Amino acid sequence: MSIVDLLNNHSKTIFSFEILPPLKGSNFSKVCAIIDKLREFEPKYINITTHHSEIIYKENADGLVKKVNVRKRPGTVAIAAAIQHAYSIPAVPHIICKGFTRDETEYALIDLQYLGLTDLLLLRGDSNKLERDQVDPAKCHEHTTDLIDQVNRFNGGIDLEGNAFEKPETPFSFGVACYPEKHEEAPNMDSDIAFLKQKVAMGAEYAVTQMFFDNRKYFDFVERCQKEGITIPIIPGIKPIVFLDQITVLPRVFRTEVPEILASELRKCKTDEEAKQVGVEWCIEQCKELINANIPGLHFYTLMAIDSIKKIAKEIF
Repeated sequence: MSIVDLLNNHSKTIFSFEILPPLKGSNFSKVCAIIDKLREFEPKYINITTHHSEIIYKENADGLVKKVNVRKRPGTVAIAAAIQHAYSIPAVPHIICKGFTRDETEYALIDLQYLGLTDLLLLRGDSNKLERDQVDPAKCHEHTTDLIDQVNRFNGGIDLEGNAFEKPETPFSFGVACYPEKHEEAPNMDSDIAFLKQKVAMGAEYAVTQMFFDNRKYFDFVERCQKEGITIPIIPGIKPIVFLDQITVLPRVFRTEVPEILASELRKCKTDEEAKQVGVEWCIEQCKELINANIPGLHFYTLMAIDSIKKIAKEIF
């Protein structure tokens, strides 16, 4: 059953979450530790992020500086396969444009087909710490729509060179990202929604939102999408605040607004532990309101927030 089937056939709001591949040199037990903490809430699928290589400069013993290509979190495809094998939970690897060539994407699609992993989340990805040749439009996709086109052609049995091959027995299905508070590079919300509508027309079956803390932003966004004929499931992406400094970091990095009532409570906190508790309490009420609106799923971003998410899940699932 594909992810969109799980979402469309739910009798109640389903639970899912996203994890990062462990740092290079770590083993699969790091992933298991996260899943084991949240497994009791019956996650219906698990997303695995993809991370591009970064260029760093290291000084040699002779004083010369050498450029080094480093990928700190490899293994998205392998981890997705390991999760599905070990836990029998559908795994959804992220496939991104930035930092990956079209050839690398095609090889990833081939490997995923061999492994029977046919649910994807297609994203543009960020271009931080990338050099010019890593975002060369002659080699890499510029936009998610370009990536969707490659996946669609692969599903149709056409490779990058335009050669025909045997169509996959089970074609890839995929979701995309969306932004209740507008993508930072979009000139306005109307334009942002138009791009989402284009992705849906190209085959996106569901969308997962960027994190948000004001449910009104989500409800307004869904209403605007529906008026534009976008009827796919739009899954709230949820992340509880766990550190005091996130009151300023999250708006700056993710362009998400912290409502004044939440910001006011966070300003009263003296420690990260106090801020974490405020984050849990806010998130529980946020999730309860969303569930009461009969949303198909809640998708949690686990980075540095696993214990908080477990507390939240105990209250709502």
